[in-house]
Amino acid sequence: MTEIIPPSDVPNSAPDQPTPDLERGDSSPASLWSRRVLGEVEKVFVGQAALARSVLIALLAGGHVLIESVPGLGKTLLVRALARVLGCQFQRIQFTPDLMPSDVTGSLIFDEKLGDFRFRPGPVFTQLLLADEINRAPAKTHSALLEVMEETRVTIDGVGRPIEPPFLVLATQNPIESEGTYNLPEAQLDRFLFKLLIDYPDAEQETEILKLHAVSGSADPGLGKLKQVTSPAELLAMRDVCAGVMVDDRVLAYIAALARRTRRWPGLALGASPRAGVAILRAGRVAAALEGRDYMLPDDIQEVALPALRHRVILTPESEVEGRTADEILQEAIRSVEVPLQ
Repeated sequence: MTEIIPPSDVPNSAPDQPTPDLERGDSSPASLWSRRVLGEVEKVFVGQAALARSVLIALLAGGHVLIESVPGLGKTLLVRALARVLGCQFQRIQFTPDLMPSDVTGSLIFDEKLGDFRFRPGPVFTQLLLADEINRAPAKTHSALLEVMEETRVTIDGVGRPIEPPFLVLATQNPIESEGTYNLPEAQLDRFLFKLLIDYPDAEQETEILKLHAVSGSADPGLGKLKQVTSPAELLAMRDVCAGVMVDDRVLAYIAALARRTRRWPGLALGASPRAGVAILRAGRVAAALEGRDYMLPDDIQEVALPALRHRVILTPESEVEGRTADEILQEAIRSVEVPLQ
């Protein structure tokens, strides 16, 4: 089942921008842009500011996000809000055990008027794709999504069809239900830049959520009132800004040391690959740009290391028996690596 939302009809020109706070270092284009986007999203998406920031980091880094949480915490709302605010196309796929690869990528159909086959695009031909409960689909369907996530293109009958950037896959999975689910293969897990975990909002935030629904009087808590404050073209320009953040050799050595430490850390049967280090580098650059800097610090690495690593390591059987989590073990490993002097 797919859901399609076209980009907003609001013009691409941005409204009045906030006044830069020079003391906070918010004078950089990426920092001002992110404040504009997140400020609008947070009008309807309450209580998960860190999640919204992390998804934005992944989008600017050109990566994808896997979110693990129980139902009802606003994952769909976040993507719908981002689509409206960014002026991007949005589609949603509800993954089920009978979902076929062609239901995701599209297929060739015979057109009687033309007397020939024509390609009918699948829901992956969009900009923001919500893959809901991705672990409910079989491996064959997962593999169909693999090429799209890695190469942003779909190959049907030997013909490659590119997907226009920006392109973000935000996949969700439910951690408490295992019946009728399929574990994601390691190759696909490695394609996600981040794995994010969501917990319940606190009492004050949950009350604020109820207020939004009470005022709107519908299942849509003011989503239709959100404004488009940027455009896909400006988003791609912000990607270039983030990619230009300078990285010192000592910071690169710190990233490599973090990845290498996980490969010989007690409690981990499989550590992080070099691809994990690249993910930390890409995300760390964006985190630095959003803080208004054109250079990366160890603090930026520490912000993104855990979400970039937790799905790329495998615990030992002993750790699983003891009830330990990947986050606990990774935090110990990260703390054991000496931080370079700034």
